[in-house]
Amino acid sequence: MDQKQVLKQMIDFNKAAYNNTFNAFVMLQDQAESLSNTLLTQATWLPQEGKKAIEELVKNCKTGRETFKKSVDESFKKVEEFF
Repeated sequence: MDQKQVLKQMIDFNKAAYNNTFNAFVMLQDQAESLSNTLLTQATWLPQEGKKAIEELVKNCKTGRETFKKSVDESFKKVEEFF
């Protein structure tokens, strides 16, 4: 088997493993967001500033997640172009 073909298979495997793990992580974060939204609507004792802080945290997590995904996808693309 050609070395380039073996490396391509390794890259494809790592990319698939990353995508599966990332998708599971996204589902976990989405579930946590859903839970926090439910808690925020039911927590009448929590001040509005606290609710806004939690909403901002969720928004920042999503933004960071998308930035990270884009960066890793670009890196995989560069590696694939190299081979």
